[in-house]
Amino acid sequence: MNRIARFVAVGGAGFLVDAGVLAILLHVTPIDPFTARLCSIAVALVATWQLNRHLTFGASSRPVAVEGARYGGVGITTSVVNYCAYALLVWAVPALPPLAALAFGSLVAMLFSYLGYSRLVFDR
Repeated sequence: MNRIARFVAVGGAGFLVDAGVLAILLHVTPIDPFTARLCSIAVALVATWQLNRHLTFGASSRPVAVEGARYGGVGITTSVVNYCAYALLVWAVPALPPLAALAFGSLVAMLFSYLGYSRLVFDR
């Protein structure tokens, strides 16, 4: 499997983590969809860092803390893109299920995250 296919697979796993945490928070807590999404993004970001590190790109030549900080920086930036697309849809189309807005936001952010991770975090 090539690197882009592995990245998409890891992204799919990250999406499932994100969606699962979001669904759980929305069903078992009184947290609103906006706050719940912030929590689910954070959990998914940690999961995808580890998966991308081990399955997609391999560990970088940087110390783990530096790699993690760089991954977090790119991840937070792309998560802002993802969250803005999500929030805009939830706000503009109140009847749209939050998980559908999550899927749209995730697709929008995928290109940004691949470019950032491949060039700024795991570059060789």
